[in-house]
Amino acid sequence: MTMTAEEHKARSSRSYKLILLFAMLSMTMMFAGLTSAFVVSKSRGDWLQNFQMPSAFYFSTLVIILCSINFVFVKKAIKKDDRKTTTTLLLTILALGLLFVYLQFQGFAEVKNAGYYFTGPGSNVTTTFLYVVAAAHLVHLFGGIISLLIIIYNHFKQKYNSSQLLGIELGAMYWHFLDFLWIYLFLFLYFFK
Repeated sequence: MTMTAEEHKARSSRSYKLILLFAMLSMTMMFAGLTSAFVVSKSRGDWLQNFQMPSAFYFSTLVIILCSINFVFVKKAIKKDDRKTTTTLLLTILALGLLFVYLQFQGFAEVKNAGYYFTGPGSNVTTTFLYVVAAAHLVHLFGGIISLLIIIYNHFKQKYNSSQLLGIELGAMYWHFLDFLWIYLFLFLYFFK
């Protein structure tokens, strides 16, 4: 039985989405393990006292939510073949993603200025976990920025339109995942600090 081009496209689309879902599931498991270790470390007795969440982390939370909201509008725009709006929104997401990275580094500068260090005499298990969890999220975010740059490149090459938007859909899925992951980490650090 021979597949039509449309059936092959639909099957390929499902396959790529499934691969991305498996990757996101494995990343979720990694962060669940890290945050579980964070909670278990609380019993060691060197837990932070009076730790204040850096203000930059509040702003970065808003910024990453805006990234996801913009991706919703990107999908709507490309489905209408509105290339100009799609371009504007994709570049906005890129700017917001870079702002998120900047705010993360600002947040860690605030942590360091408050006297909490990753290693050395001023460090403890809590700050080490804080840095490890956030650094792991930043690595995944850099992957998101690279995928976004590829999406923007392909968009300028006119590879996306109302009938071909798989790359944008995959990028949106990943950015929504990054959004969810940061909100989870933010709330986790806020309540378990």
